[in-house]
Amino acid sequence: MSQISAPETMTIEVNGYPTRVWRKGSGPRLGFLAGFGGLPRWVPFLDELAASHTVIVPSLPGFPGGDRGHSVLDSHLDWLLAVREILDKSGLAGADLAGSSVGASLAAEVAALWPDMVRRLALIAPFGLFDETNPPTDPWAQRAVDVAGLMCADPEVWKALKAPPEGANSIEWPIEQVRASEAAARIFWPLGNTRIEKRLRLIKAPTLLLWGEQDRIMPRAYADVFAQGISAETTIRTIVGAGHLAELDKPIEVAAEILKFIG
Repeated sequence: MSQISAPETMTIEVNGYPTRVWRKGSGPRLGFLAGFGGLPRWVPFLDELAASHTVIVPSLPGFPGGDRGHSVLDSHLDWLLAVREILDKSGLAGADLAGSSVGASLAAEVAALWPDMVRRLALIAPFGLFDETNPPTDPWAQRAVDVAGLMCADPEVWKALKAPPEGANSIEWPIEQVRASEAAARIFWPLGNTRIEKRLRLIKAPTLLLWGEQDRIMPRAYADVFAQGISAETTIRTIVGAGHLAELDKPIEVAAEILKFIG
């Protein structure tokens, strides 16, 4: 990955565990909840957003920067309350909110249960749906060597994201990455099915749905289910040449769609 400038880092406490919050840029607030595997490092997509907005990126519990906060979250409601608290403490109440993959599902849930928390909502291939006739790929059932090609159209992008930085603790780094997969499993086991379709009608925020053309995790048909279920105005955009984590494969294109949408 190319060299990019570091964001400001702060720490909040949620359920007794420290949680990292990145902040960069100026202008209207825009939050981002990361996708499967979390963000062990700042990525070019976030710099694109920070060129015109104050971008605030709180970690999810158990994900990189989220310590072991997932260990005390035993139900889906526990997770949603924790995410609500994280957004509050990060200064994101009432702001625009974007999310990818697992983070997108949690962003949609917050927008449904607490409509005043979210002004506009941008979702990149969210988890949460399950259709047995067209099931998503189960990322927890894959061999480690195959995960990169499922997450990104270009597997090298995922590998670069997860590569230990120079000087990183050789023991702690891989543990943190495995912990992120464990945390996601605690939210979405089994098969990523949270029956989110029952709550989509509660979303009042105008919503943008972004799907990677080469997404090998979430079927493209799920975008239509989200769009039909959300009561607010909803737009779907396909990102050519991108996989499940489209913001990693195509940071400029995904950021441009989000910035155009939130205005």
